Amino acid sequence: MSARRTTIQLVTKATIGFAALFLVSVLLAAMPGHHAPTVGSPVGANVASGGAMQEQAPVQPDHSSMPGMKMPADEKSSEGAAVEDMSGAHHDAHSQHMYMTSMRPQAPGDAAKANEIVTQLRAGIEKYKDYHVALDEGFKIFLANIPQPEYHFTSYKNGFMEAFTFDPARPTSLLYKKTATGYELVGAMYTMPKRATEDQLNERVPLSIAMWHLHTNLCMPPKGDALSMDRTKFGLHGSIATQDACDAAGGRFHPVIFGWMVHVYPYEDSLDKIFAMHMHMD
Repeated sequence: MSARRTTIQLVTKATIGFAALFLVSVLLAAMPGHHAPTVGSPVGANVASGGAMQEQAPVQPDHSSMPGMKMPADEKSSEGAAVEDMSGAHHDAHSQHMYMTSMRPQAPGDAAKANEIVTQLRAGIEKYKDYHVALDEGFKIFLANIPQPEYHFTSYKNGFMEAFTFDPARPTSLLYKKTATGYELVGAMYTMPKRATEDQLNERVPLSIAMWHLHTNLCMPPKGDALSMDRTKFGLHGSIATQDACDAAGGRFHPVIFGWMVHVYPYEDSLDKIFAMHMHMD
């Protein structure tokens, strides 16, 4: 084999290798739970009590992940404590630990688009009314042993795809209510990476119909103390909501945990109930 041909082959292989690394980097950057570059606070989100704007420091890379992702034991207990708090946090939407999109004026076609999402979602998740089917297809129950009003059955595959494309029939998570005999399907959850803009969120589910949300300003106690933490200070119901206060308490601060989320309850009878923050209770 000539030296020239050998050189060409080596250059070709190197080029393919660099291209593969670049592709992997792009894919990882798009994953909902992957560390994102430092970004500013999302524009127009209502986060303080009563809907007032809350000034926040730029979001730094953190260890947040999609529900159910594997993590060290202490981090998992921290995430578990956070999610346990999240159940109640959904009932107090505008808080220092909740970052929400602003409602926009309804544009022509928004209601029709929302109704089409509901139609496709109902058809797509019909088979999951039997929760065994969801488990068989790879959905994982997040924190099954922690009592919750709704249990998230999460598909990591769907969550990955949600970073690239939106299929209303393919939610990241299924929402179930626990019953005496198992689980009852009540809704679903769509996700987007935390760096997504409000315009990108609006393209998927109109912001005149639904409010996407982020869970923010989480201060967890020192490592090893998550299970016995003082919930008046730590967690998503705690009083600590800044990096400085968390540092002073010896805690670990997460500006954002998980990514953008929006719940959908397609079996309700009106759009305001269908795209509510939490399941409508009669």
